[in-house]
Amino acid sequence: MKIACLGWGSLVWDPGGLPVEEKCWHKDGPMASVEFTRKSKNGRMTLVIEPNATPVPLLWNIMTSSDLKLAEEALRVREDTLQSNIGTWLRGLPSPEAIPNLAQWANEREVDAVVWTALGPKFCALNDSPSIEQVVEYLGGLTGKTRTIAERYIRCAPKQIDTEYRRRIIAVLGWDSRGLRGRVAGLLCPGDVRA
Repeated sequence: MKIACLGWGSLVWDPGGLPVEEKCWHKDGPMASVEFTRKSKNGRMTLVIEPNATPVPLLWNIMTSSDLKLAEEALRVREDTLQSNIGTWLRGLPSPEAIPNLAQWANEREVDAVVWTALGPKFCALNDSPSIEQVVEYLGGLTGKTRTIAERYIRCAPKQIDTEYRRRIIAVLGWDSRGLRGRVAGLLCPGDVRA
């Protein structure tokens, strides 16, 4: 069984122990609506499935395991989340609502199954989708280590994940990927350090 894993955030630049075949992720993934609308435990605003966002092309990689349960568990462990937060699609099923062209995309690449992190927005309350103004104000008010972690996440997000919130964050806070090279190690994305 050929299993693909979809990514759009830190999974792409820091897969950790996720068993994927390629070091570099493929950029021609299916379209999906994602946005910086989830406040994580460490204070970052992370990219998650956001139904109201404009779709962008996701990234993808092939899992080294051909066992779907093992692939799901590997992604769950990497994401440090509940099993219910792992999305799964199998050949023959319709595309999920969150990734409407998934079946066609997978069939064109002869992929039998797909896994992804199926988290949604969360801000002040559970399942609360923050406005763009709330996100920019929140990020702009961060200090110290929390700010460094949050800034690194925004800067390191794959360039093709060009969302409305990201464009506003860059315009107001200047957190684009160009600011990474030559900066302190805490802001460098893996792969940005050159020998």
